[in-house]
Amino acid sequence: MAVPIVLDCDPGHDDAVALLLAVGSPQIDLLAVTTCFGNCPVSDATRNALRVLTLAGATQVPVAEGAAGPLVGEAALGNYVHGRTGLDGPDLPEPAQSLLPETAVELLARTLREHPEPVTVVVTGPMTNVGQLLRDEPEIAEHIAEVIFMGGGTQGGNHTPTAEFNTYADPEALDIVLSSGVPVRMVGLNLTHQALATPEVVERMAAMEHLIGRTCAGWMGFFGSSYRDVWEFEAPPVHDPCTIAALIDPDVIEWREVFLAVELDGTWTRGTTVADLFHRYPDREPNAKVAVRLDAERYWDLVLGALDTLGAPVEAP
Repeated sequence: MAVPIVLDCDPGHDDAVALLLAVGSPQIDLLAVTTCFGNCPVSDATRNALRVLTLAGATQVPVAEGAAGPLVGEAALGNYVHGRTGLDGPDLPEPAQSLLPETAVELLARTLREHPEPVTVVVTGPMTNVGQLLRDEPEIAEHIAEVIFMGGGTQGGNHTPTAEFNTYADPEALDIVLSSGVPVRMVGLNLTHQALATPEVVERMAAMEHLIGRTCAGWMGFFGSSYRDVWEFEAPPVHDPCTIAALIDPDVIEWREVFLAVELDGTWTRGTTVADLFHRYPDREPNAKVAVRLDAERYWDLVLGALDTLGAPVEAP
Protein backbone atom coordinates (compact mmCIF):
# COMPACT_ATOMS: atom_id res chain seq x y z
CA MET A 1 0.00 0.00 0.00
CA ALA A 2 1.34 3.43 -0.94
CA VAL A 3 2.41 5.76 1.86
CA PRO A 4 0.32 8.96 1.83
CA ILE A 5 2.57 12.01 2.18
CA VAL A 6 2.65 15.78 1.97
CA LEU A 7 6.03 17.10 0.80
CA ASP A 8 7.01 20.45 2.30
CA CYS A 9 10.01 21.70 0.32
CA ASP A 10 12.13 24.60 -0.93
CA PRO A 11 13.40 23.45 -4.37
CA GLY A 12 16.53 23.39 -4.58
CA HIS A 13 18.27 20.76 -6.73
CA ASP A 14 18.02 17.93 -4.21
CA ASP A 15 14.42 18.86 -3.33
CA ALA A 16 13.62 18.60 -7.05
CA VAL A 17 15.02 15.08 -7.21
CA ALA A 18 13.05 14.18 -4.07
CA LEU A 19 9.90 15.52 -5.72
CA LEU A 20 10.53 13.45 -8.84
CA LEU A 21 11.21 10.37 -6.71
CA ALA A 22 7.91 10.85 -4.86
CA VAL A 23 5.99 11.25 -8.13
CA GLY A 24 7.76 8.34 -9.81
CA SER A 25 7.38 5.77 -7.04
CA PRO A 26 4.18 3.69 -6.80
CA GLN A 27 4.97 3.18 -3.11
CA ILE A 28 4.29 6.91 -2.51
CA ASP A 29 0.93 8.67 -2.67
CA LEU A 30 1.84 12.36 -3.03
CA LEU A 31 -1.25 14.16 -1.70
CA ALA A 32 0.07 17.73 -1.83
CA VAL A 33 3.16 19.90 -2.05
CA THR A 34 3.79 22.94 0.14
CA THR A 35 6.66 25.38 -0.21
CA CYS A 36 8.86 27.42 2.09
CA PHE A 37 11.76 29.85 1.95
CA GLY A 38 15.17 28.23 2.23
CA ASN A 39 17.29 27.40 -0.78
CA CYS A 40 15.78 30.54 -2.33
CA PRO A 41 12.94 33.00 -1.60
CA VAL A 42 9.61 31.25 -1.24
CA SER A 43 8.24 32.71 -4.50
CA ASP A 44 11.10 31.07 -6.41
CA ALA A 45 10.70 27.82 -4.46
CA THR A 46 7.02 27.75 -5.42
CA ARG A 47 7.74 28.38 -9.08
CA ASN A 48 10.41 25.68 -9.02
CA ALA A 49 8.01 23.16 -7.46
CA LEU A 50 5.37 23.91 -10.09
CA ARG A 51 7.91 23.55 -12.91
CA VAL A 52 9.23 20.24 -11.58
CA LEU A 53 5.70 18.86 -11.28
CA THR A 54 5.07 20.00 -14.85
CA LEU A 55 8.25 18.24 -15.97
CA ALA A 56 7.02 15.09 -14.24
CA GLY A 57 3.53 15.31 -15.71
CA ALA A 58 2.06 15.53 -12.20
CA THR A 59 0.06 18.73 -12.51
CA GLN A 60 -2.83 17.19 -10.56
CA VAL A 61 -0.87 17.48 -7.30
CA PRO A 62 -2.09 20.56 -5.39
CA VAL A 63 0.54 23.15 -4.45
CA ALA A 64 0.33 25.95 -1.88
CA GLU A 65 2.89 28.60 -1.00
CA GLY A 66 4.12 28.89 2.56
CA ALA A 67 6.41 30.86 4.82
CA ALA A 68 8.63 33.64 3.46
CA GLY A 69 10.68 33.66 6.65
CA PRO A 70 11.15 31.88 9.98
CA LEU A 71 8.97 32.10 13.06
CA VAL A 72 11.67 34.26 14.69
CA GLY A 73 14.26 36.52 13.08
CA GLU A 74 15.36 37.05 9.49
CA ALA A 75 15.32 34.58 6.62
CA ALA A 76 18.51 32.72 5.70
CA LEU A 77 18.73 31.71 2.05
CA GLY A 78 20.78 29.09 0.21
CA ASN A 79 21.17 30.75 -3.19
CA TYR A 80 24.93 30.55 -2.69
CA VAL A 81 24.56 26.82 -3.33
CA HIS A 82 21.53 26.59 -5.65
CA GLY A 83 21.99 29.69 -7.80
CA ARG A 84 19.93 32.78 -8.49
CA THR A 85 16.67 30.92 -9.17
CA GLY A 86 17.23 28.26 -6.53
CA LEU A 87 17.28 25.68 -9.31
CA ASP A 88 19.90 26.92 -11.76
CA GLY A 89 20.93 24.64 -14.58
CA PRO A 90 18.83 23.16 -17.40
CA ASP A 91 15.76 25.01 -18.62
CA LEU A 92 12.45 23.74 -17.30
CA PRO A 93 8.94 23.97 -18.75
CA GLU A 94 6.71 26.77 -17.61
CA PRO A 95 4.19 25.74 -14.93
CA ALA A 96 1.12 24.05 -16.37
CA GLN A 97 -0.95 24.35 -13.19
CA SER A 98 -2.12 27.12 -10.91
CA LEU A 99 -1.12 27.72 -7.33
CA LEU A 100 -3.91 27.15 -4.80
CA PRO A 101 -5.30 30.27 -3.07
CA GLU A 102 -4.70 28.56 0.30
CA THR A 103 -1.57 29.03 2.36
CA ALA A 104 0.74 26.08 2.92
CA VAL A 105 -0.47 25.76 6.52
CA GLU A 106 -4.11 25.75 5.37
CA LEU A 107 -3.42 23.09 2.73
CA LEU A 108 -1.48 20.99 5.22
CA ALA A 109 -4.30 21.17 7.77
CA ARG A 110 -7.03 20.41 5.25
CA THR A 111 -5.13 17.51 3.68
CA LEU A 112 -4.37 15.96 7.06
CA ARG A 113 -7.96 16.26 8.28
CA GLU A 114 -9.59 15.02 5.09
CA HIS A 115 -7.43 11.94 4.58
CA PRO A 116 -8.92 8.73 6.02
CA GLU A 117 -5.66 7.69 7.68
CA PRO A 118 -2.72 9.53 9.28
CA VAL A 119 -0.41 11.16 6.75
CA THR A 120 3.39 11.32 6.74
CA VAL A 121 4.74 14.85 6.49
CA VAL A 122 8.09 15.00 4.67
CA VAL A 123 10.05 18.23 5.18
CA THR A 124 13.10 18.96 3.02
CA GLY A 125 13.50 22.64 3.87
CA PRO A 126 13.11 24.75 7.01
CA MET A 127 10.44 23.44 9.40
CA THR A 128 8.47 26.73 9.48
CA ASN A 129 5.18 25.60 7.94
CA VAL A 130 4.87 22.46 10.05
CA GLY A 131 6.03 24.25 13.19
CA GLN A 132 3.42 26.96 12.69
CA LEU A 133 0.70 24.36 12.11
CA LEU A 134 1.52 22.41 15.29
CA ARG A 135 1.88 25.63 17.28
CA ASP A 136 -1.49 27.00 16.20
CA GLU A 137 -3.42 23.72 15.94
CA PRO A 138 -1.75 21.18 18.25
CA GLU A 139 -4.70 18.81 17.95
CA ILE A 140 -3.71 18.20 14.30
CA ALA A 141 -0.96 15.93 15.62
CA GLU A 142 -3.36 12.98 15.73
CA HIS A 143 -3.62 13.16 11.93
CA ILE A 144 0.16 12.95 11.39
CA ALA A 145 1.70 9.48 11.08
CA GLU A 146 5.19 10.95 11.43
CA VAL A 147 7.37 13.85 10.39
CA ILE A 148 10.50 12.80 8.51
CA PHE A 149 12.83 15.67 7.72
CA MET A 150 16.14 16.38 6.07
CA GLY A 151 18.13 18.57 8.37
CA GLY A 152 20.55 18.68 11.24
CA GLY A 153 23.16 16.03 11.77
CA THR A 154 25.30 14.36 14.41
CA GLN A 155 28.74 15.46 13.22
CA GLY A 156 28.73 19.18 12.46
CA GLY A 157 27.06 21.54 10.04
CA ASN A 158 27.27 23.09 6.60
CA HIS A 159 25.74 26.57 6.92
CA THR A 160 27.78 27.17 10.07
CA PRO A 161 30.52 24.94 11.49
CA THR A 162 27.96 23.24 13.76
CA ALA A 163 24.54 23.80 12.16
CA GLU A 164 22.98 22.38 9.01
CA PHE A 165 21.16 24.94 6.87
CA ASN A 166 17.53 23.80 7.37
CA THR A 167 17.78 23.60 11.15
CA TYR A 168 19.67 26.90 11.31
CA ALA A 169 16.99 28.59 9.19
CA ASP A 170 14.22 28.01 11.76
CA PRO A 171 15.25 26.20 14.94
CA GLU A 172 12.19 27.48 16.84
CA ALA A 173 9.89 25.69 14.39
CA LEU A 174 11.88 22.47 14.73
CA ASP A 175 11.72 22.77 18.52
CA ILE A 176 7.92 22.93 18.34
CA VAL A 177 7.82 19.75 16.24
CA LEU A 178 10.24 17.90 18.52
CA SER A 179 8.11 18.84 21.53
CA SER A 180 4.77 17.98 19.91
CA GLY A 181 4.70 14.26 20.59
CA VAL A 182 4.51 13.49 16.86
CA PRO A 183 6.86 10.66 15.78
CA VAL A 184 9.94 12.26 14.19
CA ARG A 185 12.77 10.92 12.05
CA MET A 186 15.80 13.06 11.22
CA VAL A 187 17.85 12.50 8.08
CA GLY A 188 20.92 14.58 8.82
CA LEU A 189 24.18 15.47 7.12
CA ASN A 190 25.94 12.47 8.69
CA LEU A 191 23.60 10.29 6.58
CA THR A 192 23.18 12.39 3.44
CA HIS A 193 26.92 12.85 2.97
CA GLN A 194 26.85 9.14 2.14
CA ALA A 195 24.45 9.87 -0.78
CA LEU A 196 27.01 11.26 -3.22
CA ALA A 197 26.16 11.79 -6.88
CA THR A 198 29.43 10.36 -8.14
CA PRO A 199 30.44 10.65 -11.81
CA GLU A 200 29.08 7.12 -12.30
CA VAL A 201 25.69 8.15 -10.92
CA VAL A 202 25.55 11.25 -13.11
CA GLU A 203 26.52 9.18 -16.14
CA ARG A 204 23.59 6.85 -15.45
CA MET A 205 21.27 9.87 -15.35
CA ALA A 206 22.69 11.33 -18.56
CA ALA A 207 22.35 7.99 -20.34
CA MET A 208 18.58 7.89 -19.78
CA GLU A 209 16.82 8.47 -23.07
CA HIS A 210 14.42 11.10 -21.81
CA LEU A 211 14.27 14.66 -20.54
CA ILE A 212 14.00 13.83 -16.85
CA GLY A 213 17.28 11.91 -16.80
CA ARG A 214 19.13 14.58 -18.78
CA THR A 215 17.69 17.34 -16.58
CA CYS A 216 18.78 15.59 -13.37
CA ALA A 217 22.26 15.11 -14.81
CA GLY A 218 22.37 18.83 -15.59
CA TRP A 219 21.22 19.70 -12.09
CA MET A 220 23.99 17.56 -10.63
CA GLY A 221 26.50 19.42 -12.77
CA PHE A 222 25.48 22.79 -11.30
CA PHE A 223 25.00 21.42 -7.78
CA GLY A 224 28.32 19.60 -7.95
CA SER A 225 30.20 22.74 -8.95
CA SER A 226 28.72 24.57 -5.96
CA TYR A 227 29.80 21.82 -3.60
CA ARG A 228 33.31 21.85 -5.01
CA ASP A 229 33.58 25.63 -4.68
CA VAL A 230 31.99 26.00 -1.23
CA TRP A 231 32.91 22.78 0.62
CA GLU A 232 35.57 21.11 -1.58
CA PHE A 233 33.40 18.02 -2.21
CA GLU A 234 34.42 15.90 -5.19
CA ALA A 235 30.78 14.87 -5.70
CA PRO A 236 27.61 16.53 -4.37
CA PRO A 237 25.55 14.89 -1.61
CA VAL A 238 21.94 14.57 -2.78
CA HIS A 239 20.33 15.05 0.60
CA ASP A 240 16.58 15.34 0.26
CA PRO A 241 15.60 12.17 -1.64
CA CYS A 242 16.90 10.16 1.33
CA THR A 243 13.66 11.06 3.16
CA ILE A 244 11.50 9.61 0.37
CA ALA A 245 13.77 6.60 -0.10
CA ALA A 246 13.33 5.74 3.59
CA LEU A 247 9.57 5.49 3.06
CA ILE A 248 9.88 3.39 -0.09
CA ASP A 249 12.48 0.91 1.19
CA PRO A 250 12.81 0.57 4.98
CA ASP A 251 16.12 -1.25 4.57
CA VAL A 252 17.92 1.57 2.75
CA ILE A 253 18.67 3.45 6.01
CA GLU A 254 19.68 2.29 9.48
CA TRP A 255 18.21 4.29 12.37
CA ARG A 256 18.97 4.93 16.03
CA GLU A 257 16.40 6.01 18.61
CA VAL A 258 17.59 9.08 20.56
CA PHE A 259 16.68 12.14 22.50
CA LEU A 260 16.90 14.94 19.93
CA ALA A 261 16.98 18.67 20.60
CA VAL A 262 17.92 21.82 18.72
CA GLU A 263 19.96 24.72 20.10
CA LEU A 264 18.03 28.00 20.13
CA ASP A 265 20.35 30.37 21.97
CA GLY A 266 24.02 29.47 21.45
CA THR A 267 26.24 32.34 20.35
CA TRP A 268 28.10 30.05 17.96
CA THR A 269 25.76 27.04 17.81
CA ARG A 270 22.22 28.30 17.06
CA GLY A 271 20.38 25.75 14.94
CA THR A 272 22.67 22.87 15.92
CA THR A 273 20.91 19.56 16.52
CA VAL A 274 21.89 17.60 19.62
CA ALA A 275 21.34 13.85 19.17
CA ASP A 276 21.99 11.81 22.31
CA LEU A 277 23.37 8.78 20.47
CA PHE A 278 24.89 7.20 23.58
CA HIS A 279 22.19 8.13 26.12
CA ARG A 280 24.29 10.64 28.07
CA TYR A 281 21.06 12.28 29.30
CA PRO A 282 19.35 9.38 31.13
CA ASP A 283 16.52 11.64 32.31
CA ARG A 284 15.58 12.45 28.69
CA GLU A 285 13.41 9.90 26.94
CA PRO A 286 14.00 9.31 23.22
CA ASN A 287 11.74 11.50 21.09
CA ALA A 288 13.10 10.81 17.59
CA LYS A 289 14.98 8.44 15.35
CA VAL A 290 18.08 9.62 13.54
CA ALA A 291 19.52 8.11 10.38
CA VAL A 292 23.02 6.73 10.84
CA ARG A 293 23.89 4.52 7.86
CA LEU A 294 22.88 4.51 4.18
CA ASP A 295 23.08 1.64 1.74
CA ALA A 296 24.29 3.96 -1.01
CA GLU A 297 24.13 1.42 -3.83
CA ARG A 298 20.57 0.46 -2.92
CA TYR A 299 19.66 4.14 -2.59
CA TRP A 300 20.91 5.11 -6.03
CA ASP A 301 19.35 2.06 -7.67
CA LEU A 302 16.04 3.09 -6.13
CA VAL A 303 16.32 6.78 -7.12
CA LEU A 304 17.58 6.18 -10.64
CA GLY A 305 15.08 3.41 -11.24
CA ALA A 306 12.21 5.70 -10.29
CA LEU A 307 13.52 8.53 -12.46
CA ASP A 308 13.90 6.22 -15.44
CA THR A 309 10.42 4.78 -14.95
CA LEU A 310 8.95 8.26 -14.70
CA GLY A 311 10.36 8.94 -18.13
CA ALA A 312 9.58 11.99 -20.23
CA PRO A 313 5.95 13.06 -19.86
CA VAL A 314 6.51 16.44 -21.53
CA GLU A 315 8.54 17.70 -24.45
CA ALA A 316 11.71 19.70 -23.91
CA PRO A 317 10.98 23.41 -23.37
